[in-house]
Amino acid sequence: MKLVDEADILVKAGDGGNGCVSFRREKFIPKGGPDGGDGGSGGSVWLVADENLNTLVDFRHQRRFQAQRGEDGMGRQMYGRGGEDIEIRVPVGTVVMNLATDEEIGDLVRHGQRLKVAEGGRGGLGNMHFKSSTNRAPRQSTPGTPGDERDLRLELKLLADVGLLGFPNAGKSTFIRAVSAATPRVADYPFTTLYPNLGVVSIARDQSFVVADIPGLIEGAAEGAGLGITFLKHVQRTRILLHLVDVAPFELDRDPVEVITGEVRTIESELARFDPALLEKPRWLLLNKIDLLPEDERAARVDAVLAALGWTAPAFAISAIAKDGTWSVCQRLMEALDALRAQEREAVADRAQDREADAEGPIGTVGDGD
Repeated sequence: MKLVDEADILVKAGDGGNGCVSFRREKFIPKGGPDGGDGGSGGSVWLVADENLNTLVDFRHQRRFQAQRGEDGMGRQMYGRGGEDIEIRVPVGTVVMNLATDEEIGDLVRHGQRLKVAEGGRGGLGNMHFKSSTNRAPRQSTPGTPGDERDLRLELKLLADVGLLGFPNAGKSTFIRAVSAATPRVADYPFTTLYPNLGVVSIARDQSFVVADIPGLIEGAAEGAGLGITFLKHVQRTRILLHLVDVAPFELDRDPVEVITGEVRTIESELARFDPALLEKPRWLLLNKIDLLPEDERAARVDAVLAALGWTAPAFAISAIAKDGTWSVCQRLMEALDALRAQEREAVADRAQDREADAEGPIGTVGDGD
C-alpha cells in the first residue's frame, strides 16, 4: 500500500446539554420548588496510537469527526446523560498540528498512547442551582457550552533507528533488501523510490533495529524539488544516518571522485536547509557498488573519496547487491545503537533523580524556633 503520510481533518467535540427549568409538582406538594437538572457534558475527541496501522490513507475518505452532544437536563433533579467520547486510531509516529495556529498539539510515539484533541462542552445548570432565600422560584438556567472544534493536520513520521540518505539510484533500496526482509522495488535501470520503506534488521535474539529507506534526494529538495522533501521528516527521529553513494557514477566525462564528493556535499546542504539538527546526528558513509570497480582500483578510490571529503566518521566500502560488507555494517550499527540507547536510559534516570531532588527541597533547612 502506498504510504500516505499527511492528512487534514476536522474534529468537533460534542456540545454540552442545556440546563432545565422545572418545578416539583406532586400530590399534596403544590409548591415543591425548583428541581431542574443540569445538562450532560459533551463527548471529547481522542487520538489513539495503534501499531497495527502504518498509513493515514483512511483519512482520505473521512475527514470530519464529531463526538456526541450531551443530553439536556430534566425535571426531578435528573441530569442529562453525557455524550460519548470518540477515539480516532492513527499510526504510531503521528504528529498532530493545529492548522489555525501552526503549533504542535502532541506526538504519538507509543502504542496505546492517547491524546485529547477536542474537549467536550460543559453541561448547563438547571434552575435548582439558582434558588435562594430571595428567589424561591427561579426560572433561569444556563445553556451548555459548545465543544471545541479544530482543524488538524496529521503528519506521520516513521519510527526508525537508522535512516538511509542518498541520491536516486545510490542503492538504498537494494541495501535494505540485503539486510532485512523488506522488499522495495529495485531494477537494473535508474529510477527512484516513490515512498518510504521500513525494514527490521535482526542481529541476534533480542537484538534488532529498524531501517528507513526514503526517496532519493536531489539538489533543491529542501525547497520542494523532487520527492525527498516530502519524506525528509522521516529521518528526523532516527539515531544514525547512513549516507549511501555510488562509488562508480555514470558520468564518464568527469572525475568520479569529484562527482561523489559533489553529491555528498549536496545532500549535506539539503539537510542543513531542512533541519540543521540532522547534521548533528551520527552519519556514516557507505561507498556502494564497489563490485563495479576492478579489485586493484577499489582501495585507491575509497581513499581518494575519504580524503577529498575529509571524512572522519565511520565509512564502509560495500556491494549491496552482492551483500558484500553489509553484515559487518549491521553489526557495527547494532553496537552503536546499543551504546546510544544506554546513554538515553542514563539521561532519563539522571533527569528523574534531579526531579526527585527538586521535590525534596534543600537538605538541612531549619525553621525559626521560639
